Amino acid sequence: MIAKRLGLGLLTLFVISLIIFFATGMLPGDLAQAMLGQSATLETVAAIRHDLGLDLPASTRYLNWLSGMVQGDFGTSLANKRPIAGLIATRLGNTLFLALYAAAIAVPLSLVLGVLAALFRNTIFDRSANTLALTSISFPEFFVAYILIYLLSQKTGLFPSMARIDPSTSFVQALYQTFLPALTLTLVVTAHMMRMTRAAIINLLSYPYIEMARLKGIKPVRVILSHALPNALAPIITVVALNLAYLVTGVVIVEVVFVYPGLGQLIVDSVSKRDLPVVQAVALIFAAAYVLLNLFADVLATLSNPRLIHRK
Repeated sequence: MIAKRLGLGLLTLFVISLIIFFATGMLPGDLAQAMLGQSATLETVAAIRHDLGLDLPASTRYLNWLSGMVQGDFGTSLANKRPIAGLIATRLGNTLFLALYAAAIAVPLSLVLGVLAALFRNTIFDRSANTLALTSISFPEFFVAYILIYLLSQKTGLFPSMARIDPSTSFVQALYQTFLPALTLTLVVTAHMMRMTRAAIINLLSYPYIEMARLKGIKPVRVILSHALPNALAPIITVVALNLAYLVTGVVIVEVVFVYPGLGQLIVDSVSKRDLPVVQAVALIFAAAYVLLNLFADVLATLSNPRLIHRK
């Protein structure tokens, strides 16, 4: 099963790499002309196109690009002539730090709220939690980010509105600087995980073994934690993994709003500078992270359910 999922993941990445490469190549305008400006001569433009390999057939350029990616060679940035791997390394670490920071808050919070909402179903707490969850889902990330900046930065001054960190920033200082973007991501993803946890547990509460546990006089909290929750892990793991994939790949808007030096900010800057090799590399990294997290979710969901492991 793992080998099959891995093979499908590699096939998916291959298709995505085709889309990324040829979609960026279809963007309007000439890259060499954009680099040199409108005053460049035809001979200079032709020389730049030759140096960049733009005069080669599209299939040849794709194979060269893909072989370099497989070997860990992302190429050279057109904007600053630096190796792309060096540009991505630090930014990738920052993005993973922000994603893990948000996940450390969102996953336990959503699981606790989902269990409590299932335990106190149809009460004021359940309705309030669902209302807040639907509200946070309805708002786009940038709107939530600007609201938090206004309330926690402009009005109270508790946290900085810009998440500026560098290699010399300490861990505690980094947690403080990135609290607002982490809180923004937490509010966005908590609702999905909380509602899935609640729905999965409530779906199991009508099963005969749950009714038998209640008839034995077991406390409702123990019924949910010991009997319902373990059997609801498969859908919960799936939605948690999907939201973790979003935390890694969907941070572009949040990083731009808070001027956070991550991959999201890098890809936006590269698009504005028409630095296509960097855009292609970052997009492929995002796709790989999403595919790997989905593979991880499939494996964990299967291992958590014996009926999926021992199929007849």
